[in-house]
Amino acid sequence: MRIIPLLVVAAFAATGCAHQGAKRARAAASPNPVPTAAARQTTVRGTSAISGVIAPYENVAITSSLSEPTDKVNVLQGDHVRAGQVLAVLDTTDLQAELAQARGVLDADIRTAESDDAKVTQSQFTAKLNIGTGNDQVKSAQAALAQAKQTLVNDQANLVRDQQLVVEGYIAQQTVDQQATTVINDRAAINTAQANLQTSITNQQVNGNASSGLQAATVASAVADARAARAAVEQAQGQIAQYQSQIAKATIVSPVDGVVTNRNLNAGEYPGSRTIFTVQEIDKVYADLNASSEDTFAIPVGAAVELSVAGAGAQSFTGKVAAVLGQVTPGSTNFTVQVIVQNPGGKLQAGLPVSATISLPPVTGVGIPTTAFLDDTHTSVMIADDELVDVTAKTVKVSELGSDGTTSIVRGIKAGQAVISNGQLGLADGQSIAQN
Repeated sequence: MRIIPLLVVAAFAATGCAHQGAKRARAAASPNPVPTAAARQTTVRGTSAISGVIAPYENVAITSSLSEPTDKVNVLQGDHVRAGQVLAVLDTTDLQAELAQARGVLDADIRTAESDDAKVTQSQFTAKLNIGTGNDQVKSAQAALAQAKQTLVNDQANLVRDQQLVVEGYIAQQTVDQQATTVINDRAAINTAQANLQTSITNQQVNGNASSGLQAATVASAVADARAARAAVEQAQGQIAQYQSQIAKATIVSPVDGVVTNRNLNAGEYPGSRTIFTVQEIDKVYADLNASSEDTFAIPVGAAVELSVAGAGAQSFTGKVAAVLGQVTPGSTNFTVQVIVQNPGGKLQAGLPVSATISLPPVTGVGIPTTAFLDDTHTSVMIADDELVDVTAKTVKVSELGSDGTTSIVRGIKAGQAVISNGQLGLADGQSIAQN
């Protein structure tokens, strides 16, 4: 009976030794520890580093349309100028002479116009007088005709009475003959009165009224002459304004604050059709940065930019994105991010190469170490998969939403998932790993 417990103890001892041996065997076979990091909810503020060149805010090429010799030039290349500053003056002697002549023509045209205006007033009064007189003449002729007809009626009645009296012997035949002559004269007077009336009516019709007829035409002609004279005055005034404008243009001024980068005019020379001055406004400048299609989506207008220039040491310049422009040349995939940079000291010269760091909008999501990506496209990582008995490496496809260079926000992984921190270890899918 004592032997049985001893056998049981021996069996447990043997079992314990077996478990210990198995543990030592697994410890000897376990893989090296692999660094991992837990994906976590976070926010990153990324940047984009691109380069480009400085361009002037405005590049003004100045020409002159005048065919006048240069009187004097006031600036040299490299001079800083202000808006409105006189760069050069052209000789305007001939233009001044033509201006004086044009003013003389204007004075003569003004006098002619004033005279024609007076003629319009005169013709209007004359027309009114002639129309009124013509109407009165018709009325007078009508009255004269009526009177002549009444006289004929009276004289015919007297003739009839005299003819009766001569038969009865009361009067002489001579009296009858005289009365007959009077009747004949009355009929002639009627014909004359009728002719005068017709003439008056014709005259009335020809004169017309204020809107039609001879008098209206006379007034219209005077008005047309006056308008032509006023047009001549305006033309002369326009000619004077043209000469004055040309004389003003003979004083060539800078349209902007900037630097004279090209002077192509000397005293005595004619401007011709060439560019005589180039002035660049550089108190603020553009940084034209070369961008990819990806940058056009990531970089917003208004984003803060820090610029550095080779040779400037630790000095940097700040600006803001003004525009994200389309393809530089048709058919290309190169784009331009245009940044406005304040340049009060004028140190940023056109053509100067610069490097820019652009602050991107913050991105919130699941963050992993940027070193975890398996490829340069940042589309895959490995996780420590513990769904089986052993922890194994497993490739997962992801999409990067943003990065600050250390942490990347990705889509495709849940928060809390263990991610292999170093994507360049060369691990294979399904390989057993020990988390570190």
